[in-house]
Amino acid sequence: MTAPQCSAAWTRDLLEHGYCIIPDLLPPEALSSIESDLDPVFDQTPCSHGYFYGYRTKRFGSLLRRSPHAAQLVLEPTILAIVRQVLSPACDRIQLNVAQAIEIHPGEIEQFPHCDHDMWPGIKGHHEYLVNVMWPLTEFTPDNGATRIYPGTHRRKIETLDDLPQPVVAQCQPGSAICFLGSTVHGAGANRSQGIRRGIVVGYSLGWLKPYENQWLAYPPEIARTFPDELAELAGYALHRPNLGNYEGQCPSNLLKGNPVGHPQATDALRPDQEEAVEQFAQRHWCAK
Repeated sequence: MTAPQCSAAWTRDLLEHGYCIIPDLLPPEALSSIESDLDPVFDQTPCSHGYFYGYRTKRFGSLLRRSPHAAQLVLEPTILAIVRQVLSPACDRIQLNVAQAIEIHPGEIEQFPHCDHDMWPGIKGHHEYLVNVMWPLTEFTPDNGATRIYPGTHRRKIETLDDLPQPVVAQCQPGSAICFLGSTVHGAGANRSQGIRRGIVVGYSLGWLKPYENQWLAYPPEIARTFPDELAELAGYALHRPNLGNYEGQCPSNLLKGNPVGHPQATDALRPDQEEAVEQFAQRHWCAK
């Protein structure tokens, strides 16, 4: 069974409830390898500053250059199939919105319940803006800060915290994938245990949005040219029609090739309906000359 086929039921759950938890999507060893790569970064990263990020929580991004194993999370086929089913109606291509590691220390309080699509202004409700996937590096439990998800909030107008239903605690083991929509209210739980809780959030958004993490600074061309094509495209080295994200009028993927042209030729990258309208307009004016 292909990834799109096996992802269909999970996509239905995600759209119905605002979240789904896919067990055993990757072997635990894959997460252990990533965690080993990130151990020294966790050690050197200071705790965040602010009640939202957490004063007893560590966060850092740029995971694709910090661990060669992180690409396995970003490119996981079932996840990509789910994300494309959810987001493709509103964009030509999806993009990587964030790849961030999070470590919650004992004594951290519960995070403010929020929905991630609020980072972008504009009217919500016509389509989804992003899909997030939380990958536990350590076991997620009710006591150590497992993500709390408020089911159904993607379909409800939440004006105050009193409007929230009872949350679901995303209790699961490394290898499971906790998926939730950008419109779903969620937040990290309080860590009342004696150990740390580690996880990785990989987010995918509509390709025409400004991403949460500045991908071109996280993965400049000298880094991105080591990526497989699909990963480089997700990290921003691709055009989104019409002409969005271009470099000198061309696809930024040209920067990843051997010797980019010093003075490139600006070239249209339009949607088919735009191409047709522009061509008809141009032909009328050429014929009138």
